[in-house]
Amino acid sequence: MRKDAQRNRELVLAAARDVYAEQGVEAPLDVIARRAGVGNATLYRRFPDRAALIEAVFHATLAAVIDAGEEARQAEDPWAGLNGYIDRVFTVLAADRGANDLMTTGIEGVPTLEKLHVHNAETFRTLLERCRRQGLVRADVVTEDLLLGLAALGRAAPALETAVPGSWRRPLALLIDGLRAEGAHPLPTEPLTADQLASVLGELNHPRS
Repeated sequence: MRKDAQRNRELVLAAARDVYAEQGVEAPLDVIARRAGVGNATLYRRFPDRAALIEAVFHATLAAVIDAGEEARQAEDPWAGLNGYIDRVFTVLAADRGANDLMTTGIEGVPTLEKLHVHNAETFRTLLERCRRQGLVRADVVTEDLLLGLAALGRAAPALETAVPGSWRRPLALLIDGLRAEGAHPLPTEPLTADQLASVLGELNHPRS
């Protein structure tokens, strides 16, 4: 890649990071091009569609979350592993609106994001099962329960962080406390299926008018 082409690519990526952090991943590409000081044609030569740009911008962030999930799975204490992993995820969700959009709802065509969604669900499934075998979490909680609660609260994390830094930790602690086996009461309805959860999460990002 020529030096000027490499420079333009770096300008686009830097601008995209800033715009996505401010406006989320639905931000128009022409806004990013203007922020980068390049023409739309230059942006599209480097990144043919929104998904390609998002993959380039967020690959390292998403890969780091996958690595955190691997580390959590290896934890000797599954409850500590579960709590530590959730804290790592929410630290990312609170700091970057773009990453928040991707991780709590998602868009199609971003390979690392698709890998993360699968890996994330399996991480929670593995840790919940280990906690359940040790009597640390209620017997009736399923992975979809946790994913739904974390996604819903995760959507509010950037606003909470803006209002009072770190304030998302309070509702998150309440949510996690609800997983504990001690003092648990029967739940009123059946859990969502994986398909039903996907539909709900899609509504979070693209509500019907």
